[in-house]
Amino acid sequence: MTASPFRIVSAGECSAPVASYTYASGSARVPQSKRVTDDELEDAHENRSAVYVVTGQAISSTTQYIRGHGTYLDTENSDIVSVVCGTAERVSKLLMVRPIRTRYRPEVGDLVVGRITEVQSRRWKVDIGSQTDASLPLSAINLPGGVQRKKLETDELQMRTFFQEGDLVSAEVQTVAVDGSVTIHTRSLRYGKLRNGALVVMPPPLIRRHASHFVSIMPLPDHGIDLILSLNGLVWVSKHVDYDDAMMHGMSGRIAPDKVYSVYSDVNDRLSKATRGSIALVCMVLASMAHYSIPVIQTDLEHACVWARQHLDMSDPVAFAQGIARLLMDR
Repeated sequence: MTASPFRIVSAGECSAPVASYTYASGSARVPQSKRVTDDELEDAHENRSAVYVVTGQAISSTTQYIRGHGTYLDTENSDIVSVVCGTAERVSKLLMVRPIRTRYRPEVGDLVVGRITEVQSRRWKVDIGSQTDASLPLSAINLPGGVQRKKLETDELQMRTFFQEGDLVSAEVQTVAVDGSVTIHTRSLRYGKLRNGALVVMPPPLIRRHASHFVSIMPLPDHGIDLILSLNGLVWVSKHVDYDDAMMHGMSGRIAPDKVYSVYSDVNDRLSKATRGSIALVCMVLASMAHYSIPVIQTDLEHACVWARQHLDMSDPVAFAQGIARLLMDR
């Protein structure tokens, strides 16, 4: 009996941790009968549905598309072949495969939620779930007073009064270098330290891009709930706060001096019982969607929260998750 060219190791078989995403190396090919046709790709693109492929599966010919990330060129058959298990996607003539599970890859302009891991000289290190921690420079935040000015030594000595280890922050990706290093900024009242809420961790591919990733679910009790759908998979659920439209556009928002202090406050407001219940409900809905790999779309999320409040019992998490899955899969 010949040895298998590769094997998948479970976490219990070795002392070192195993990543949740595994690339299986080997030379086996998927039969040509399982080849994804150009018509299937075209139909999926028009209907906005997913085409799932496995490692070694031919997706299309090079005469129709250009290969992108997650694929390689089979020169023998002139086919574009997947190198990972995931969903085949195309942008115009560019064909790529997005892995089902992978680390977050930052892009300029992405809204992210992260945790402060270290306070360094004139910058903070922030864990955003990518290959390396992001850097938040002292020059990329709003200081008390609301005036954009050069940062002084006194500001550097007070860095821990703004952010310290363990703080959760929302920010925007400002630059991504060739070596993978990331710089973020919080120059907006909608960015900064997070409080008055709860954090839900989801697979990043489930967070779809929206026109705005600041979402409010108003039909819930006590003036609704706010969400930050960060593209790195961390969703912040908190009580609703009214904002001006100008504050939603990153660095364009002007911040009044008396507003900046609240951005760095460590004190949570007193939340009513109705607000705490609404936050718990939204968190359970998001956890159910993550368990069944249901993409987070604003309309679906709002519909599920309103329906779950009327028809589901939060004391039974299993039945709750199954009810959410049936509701959203039937839409």
